[in-house]
Amino acid sequence: MLRKMDELVDFSFVYEELQESYCHDNGRTAQDPVQMFKYLLLKSMFDLSDVDLVERSKTDLAFKFFLHMALEEEVIEPSLLTKFRKLRLKDMKLLDLLIGKTVKIAMEKGVIRSRSIHHCGRHPHEGSLYPKDAARGMRERSKILRKAIYTMDKSMKNVFSCKPVTNVIQDEIRYCEQLIAVVEEDGRFTELPKVREPLNLLKETITDDLEHLQTSVDPDAKVGHKSADSSFFGYKTHIAMSDERIITAATITTGEQPDGKQLKTLIEKSKAAGMTVETVIGDTAHSEKDNLAYSERNEIELVSKLNPLITQGNRKKEDEFEFNKDAGMYVCKAGHLATRRARQGKKGKGKNQVDTYYFDVNKCKICPLREGCYKEGAKSKTYSVSLKSDEHLTQAVFQESEAFKAKAKERYKIEAKNSELKRRHGYDVASSSGLVGMEIQGAMAIFVVNLKRILKLLEQ
Repeated sequence: MLRKMDELVDFSFVYEELQESYCHDNGRTAQDPVQMFKYLLLKSMFDLSDVDLVERSKTDLAFKFFLHMALEEEVIEPSLLTKFRKLRLKDMKLLDLLIGKTVKIAMEKGVIRSRSIHHCGRHPHEGSLYPKDAARGMRERSKILRKAIYTMDKSMKNVFSCKPVTNVIQDEIRYCEQLIAVVEEDGRFTELPKVREPLNLLKETITDDLEHLQTSVDPDAKVGHKSADSSFFGYKTHIAMSDERIITAATITTGEQPDGKQLKTLIEKSKAAGMTVETVIGDTAHSEKDNLAYSERNEIELVSKLNPLITQGNRKKEDEFEFNKDAGMYVCKAGHLATRRARQGKKGKGKNQVDTYYFDVNKCKICPLREGCYKEGAKSKTYSVSLKSDEHLTQAVFQESEAFKAKAKERYKIEAKNSELKRRHGYDVASSSGLVGMEIQGAMAIFVVNLKRILKLLEQ
């Protein structure tokens, strides 16, 4: 796969994009930028820690070939990867660049022929710096390490200390440090790749989390909602994908941002990458009025079912309250989800019904954005929306057609792509803080996933 990937892509574009990030007439010679870039691709492909990635590149001939290294050539210091990510890539707009490169390759090779895209707000990424979620991530990695050891010696279950029952990150760090100490003191397993790789990955996780706890929580991560009963703290990736399952565009936002608002941006990015877009397949979050109007203006067929809760008529303060289709509730600009909804008014033609959404007033009292939103002393905070179903008759007729139903069945493809990103490329948890770090992580994962897909299509 690495040989085919190296033949498929001309990586010299990295030199052009990073030209301004290096000094050309002062200081010592820099490590080859293309080689550093490829190291990060390998890290995304094989989900390795920086230390294990460099260690494996000493002896793995496939890695050496991909990195264009001579057999006897010295490898880099692992710390250089962190510097490369933080200092060289931060201003590159890497996400759009790498997706554009893969779409261009796919079109040149003739593997993209469709004129439709699938749109989805991906399952969220938990912020790496939120204590509860960081504890969960650490718990998963310690579990992988224990399982690897148990396959060789089940008696080690009696040696390891009891797992913490709390969700406190400090307890989880303490337990993981004890686990690492026992494994290293025993010494029988540390040189085995099956154990060494999860061991080093757990060490890297502990180091990162300790560093983050000593500074502050992630300034960019926000609270989002998967449903009315569950929430997360972190980011969302919104992706567009062709019928051939190649990602044509992506945007990364904070967790509270609604999916529907990204539709126009993703279509424009897909067009800029070279796609001709005639059909867009999405879920109910994408059938809001603005998207319907945009699709009609641009002669795009929008295969998205109407939801009476989000396809409502004119409403006040549209910029302050957004509908969250997963939870079925409105969210204020501070990220607080309404606690309940009540419909008021009589049914019937000519009757005006209103949906009223109720917010937790205790959160409003201490909210830093309460000025102009919450009236001091008020016992409740509500937001009302009038229902006007007659404004979406065209889409309502279209969604009953056989053509709509046939195309809507194709939506499963994008969910499978989401699962691939999450399970094979570690894209369910943010590996570093800030939107910039999340974009670099997303760019690498999507670039690799697209190249794999192109290679598979070329083989077929």
